[in-house]
Amino acid sequence: MPNLMINDEDYINKICSLLKTVEQTEKSSMAKASRLIYASLKSGGLLHVFSTGHSHMIVEEMFYRAGGLIPINPILDDSLMLHKGAITSTQNERIPGKATEVLQKAGLKAGDSIIISSNTGINAVPVEAALYAKSCGVSVICVTSLESTMHLTSRHDQGRKLYQVSDIVIDNHSPLGDGAMVVPINGQITGGTSTFSSLFIAQRIVLMVENLYLAEGLTPPIFMSANVPGGDEFNEKVAYYYKGLIQSLW
Repeated sequence: MPNLMINDEDYINKICSLLKTVEQTEKSSMAKASRLIYASLKSGGLLHVFSTGHSHMIVEEMFYRAGGLIPINPILDDSLMLHKGAITSTQNERIPGKATEVLQKAGLKAGDSIIISSNTGINAVPVEAALYAKSCGVSVICVTSLESTMHLTSRHDQGRKLYQVSDIVIDNHSPLGDGAMVVPINGQITGGTSTFSSLFIAQRIVLMVENLYLAEGLTPPIFMSANVPGGDEFNEKVAYYYKGLIQSLW
């Protein structure tokens, strides 16, 4: 009788292999992104981070966390996130003009940089977000699955995909269907991958940016944990400079 079980014990090997692949193949792209971000931050700019659906976790991962960069502006819109209606948010991600509506409120300015994460990179919102940001003079870094986007048809009204309209492309190497495992009885994909690799990319970029500060003898602008002694006081002090610039801080 054939084995009809998912080999769930192999999941950790799949994820570790995925992260090693990202480290080996995307290191130069991550370094290029880090240099761009560093130049922007050093000149007083912000790093904006934007996404939709599950990919929005990269936004929360980079914003106001222990050891995270301070000058990060998270662009989180309820209508594009799952907690306000998962099916509705999926539909909203495909609406032309939605990205402009959201990003117009985000305070983008020339010289800033933005990370836009979209696993498939085919929907209207991430593509238009990149185009809008570039029209504002903002450098665009995208995190996407090239394997997925190459196999799928764009939903953008001009047939464009996120990687095609970004300045720097970082491949999260998530497979088509965003899963590392297969359900034997029907071949359905399971065991999500893109969150692990995309968040790894986010943290890898943060570390690279911090090293660029250190290479010039500067202290990286990073938060402390709010749950260690002195954390609240430290964070409030360093965040005060960005009051009015990063709305989600206050």
